Amino acid sequence: MLTERQGLVVWLHSLKHAKSLRRFGNVHYVSKKMKYVVLYCNQDEIDSVMDRISAYSYVKRVDPSFKPFIKSVFENSRPDKAKEYDYKMGF
Repeated sequence: MLTERQGLVVWLHSLKHAKSLRRFGNVHYVSKKMKYVVLYCNQDEIDSVMDRISAYSYVKRVDPSFKPFIKSVFENSRPDKAKEYDYKMGF
């Protein structure tokens, strides 16, 4: 069974502690230039994980991702007639 996941952006003072964040979830990306880590964890544990991570001295701040809450089905989008014709022709 798949669990709902949510991303966290963890801003760090130094990147040498980025490896220690793996125990909180899956580290997806580490930015060396801007010093942040994108971390994915279970959505039902997001508040407790944010509190635990923000308590560390090497963390500047923790931002949650709002992607699971953004509606991705658009109501007023019109299909392109030229593309529909090309799809029917088999291009």
